[in-house]
Amino acid sequence: MTLDATAFLSQADYLALDATAMAEGVRNGTLQAQALLHAAIERCEQLNPQVNAVVMRHDQLAFDQLRARQAAGTERQGALAGVPMLLKDLNTYLAGTVTTNGSCLLADTPPAQANSTVVERYLEAGMLVFGKTASPEFGMTTTTESALWGATGNPWRPGYSAGGSSGGAAAAVAAGIVPVAHATDGGGSIRIPASYCGVFGMKPTRYRNPQGPASFEGWFGASCGHVVSRSVRDSALLLDVSHGHERGSPYWLAQPARPFGEEVRRAPHALRIGVVSDDLTGTPLHPDIQAVLQQTVERLQALGHQVRPLTLPVDAQQLYGAHGATSGVTLLTAVRDREAALGRPMDAHALEPVTRHVLNQASSATAEQLYRARRTFELVGLKMEAVFDDIDLILSPVTAHLTPPLGLLSLQNRYEDYVRHIVGSIGFTVLANVSGQPAMSVPSGASRDGLPIGMMFTAAACQEGRLFQLAGQLEHHYPWGLPRHDTHPAHQGSVHA
Repeated sequence: MTLDATAFLSQADYLALDATAMAEGVRNGTLQAQALLHAAIERCEQLNPQVNAVVMRHDQLAFDQLRARQAAGTERQGALAGVPMLLKDLNTYLAGTVTTNGSCLLADTPPAQANSTVVERYLEAGMLVFGKTASPEFGMTTTTESALWGATGNPWRPGYSAGGSSGGAAAAVAAGIVPVAHATDGGGSIRIPASYCGVFGMKPTRYRNPQGPASFEGWFGASCGHVVSRSVRDSALLLDVSHGHERGSPYWLAQPARPFGEEVRRAPHALRIGVVSDDLTGTPLHPDIQAVLQQTVERLQALGHQVRPLTLPVDAQQLYGAHGATSGVTLLTAVRDREAALGRPMDAHALEPVTRHVLNQASSATAEQLYRARRTFELVGLKMEAVFDDIDLILSPVTAHLTPPLGLLSLQNRYEDYVRHIVGSIGFTVLANVSGQPAMSVPSGASRDGLPIGMMFTAAACQEGRLFQLAGQLEHHYPWGLPRHDTHPAHQGSVHA
């Protein structure tokens, strides 16, 4: 597709727009979808070499999507008309493209024959998907580094992690390549990268968004798909587009009282907020995170909310045991499926060392262990729902440790070293995956050396609306921004705050 001169959009103008504004502009004719797509691709070419967030490019498919919409006369229609989009390279399928799950084992799999349901909904709403973002191997760690794709750097400081497993998505948004990017969260994989990269990330209620049609749940429902975004309203808009029951699925939730986009504009009443400052793994809070937590408490009180300490009724060993058994056996199944497709056992070195260790552990799992894990999910969910009889939301840090340098959490490390370092990043987030409740990371401050720190809010099941109300209020009173980027060719690699 040749770019019409009138369709040019400067990088400054592109960066001034979130997805909501882009779609509004396309619908009313003040913006052209073609210009938005070209601007996104230009931004990707300028900055992706510095952060390695986008690992597969599907530019031609995106232009084909646009041509089809133009031919049908629907280019200016849809809630997300003309918005450039990136998909996470993990268990999410775009017809005609390969999904590798960040693993060399799947690098040469055949292209998908059909779209995932959530992708179909994005496309029907007018999004233009031009690539995929990095994931660690099978999404198994809280950084985005893999033998297949290399390391994804944090746009605020490239030598540091962008988080995981949706670090590619969060880095792409923080770098301004797209205003919003698809992401998934099985143990904190939306919220941790959002915190590290200074963007907004919402993990919705279990089964809020479709995960089919190939599979209707991930990790017994612990894994949920949604997005990371620059603005709160974009997250709400994308959830309005994507949520809802899909054909064939045995799982569904009641429709919300009103669109999530409306919730962002509604001021919340005075909320009762319980504060959890104890990491479930016993990892002490870094002083900079403790300071941001205290600052957040003071901000909430200034906004009229009631805040008090809270102790969670959770057995940490049972929680992590159930989550680990579930994720391990899911990995085992994926590897066995690949071996069946190849018609031979996999090469012993096809997987990274930590992944191989988890696979070996999972191979001895029993049916009883899996049943008990699933039952733990239900019991933890029941206990956590009772917590919200007395409060409206839970506030906690997202992680106990600050953003780590690249390398510490890589799946290529020795398993013992990996475990020693990862505990500081999983002590708060996994609970909402097991309980099934919605939780969000809100940019809330920074460390003394300038790296972003997010705070997490968790709500009762199906109360995303309440989270969006508070997030909108915090965004209005305490706005956040993106890192500055020097994209002059003579300064490639200088991404700084």
